[in-house]
Amino acid sequence: MTSASVQLERSGPVAHITLNRPPLNVLDIPTLQELNAALDTLPGPPHICFLVFRGAGERGFSAGVEVRDHTLDRVAEMLGGFHRVFRRLWQSDWITVAAVHGHCLGGGMELATVCDFVLATHTARFAQPEIKLACFPPVAAILLPALVGPRRALELILTGRTLTAEEAHELGLVTRVVAEGELETATQELLRTLAELSPAALPLARRAVLRGSGLDFERALEEMEKLYLDGLMKTEDAVEGIRAFIERRRPSWVGR
Repeated sequence: MTSASVQLERSGPVAHITLNRPPLNVLDIPTLQELNAALDTLPGPPHICFLVFRGAGERGFSAGVEVRDHTLDRVAEMLGGFHRVFRRLWQSDWITVAAVHGHCLGGGMELATVCDFVLATHTARFAQPEIKLACFPPVAAILLPALVGPRRALELILTGRTLTAEEAHELGLVTRVVAEGELETATQELLRTLAELSPAALPLARRAVLRGSGLDFERALEEMEKLYLDGLMKTEDAVEGIRAFIERRRPSWVGR
């Protein structure tokens, strides 16, 4: 399956999804629709056991969701489409891999973070910069405290600071850092290792770990959506932050 913005390729038990909007593979509403449609076509194990996400081009995995789709007339549709991706991945029995190079920001970092494995090149950079637009990342607000602890999660979300691949690895956000030019090789090595294991046991083991974490992801996501749409998006600062970004100027905060 190939569409304008999302490319899906199947090879045995492996499906590869490439975000195909270079240079930064920004996820606008049509792309999210295509991504959900691609996921809907994929069966579970043993037909498809592994799902690999990549970004097209040289500059990055994904710089996240299109800022213009955060405006009041689009934000509900955008958030619904984006979070449908995460619900699908969380509920699935696929083992997921994010093969990350370059920029991995905002919603792009959230997509990588929800994957079971994250392989990243040395030049990969990770950040949740939403706070600079007077917004916050709902999925990261759920996953980061579980992965790096509340204190580090607060630092990353409240400052929007950028992590190197090595820093992300030290925090536990990246499984392995590889040299430039070796991302594909490392991904194939991981897939070969996993393919030698039981396709019945792997998804059950994955599910056991997710349940063992005690994280009720779907319930938390519902709460985050309400906070985002009914709280954040009704503030003047969120509207101003998005407008200022689109207009390429500094925001003028009013504190409400």
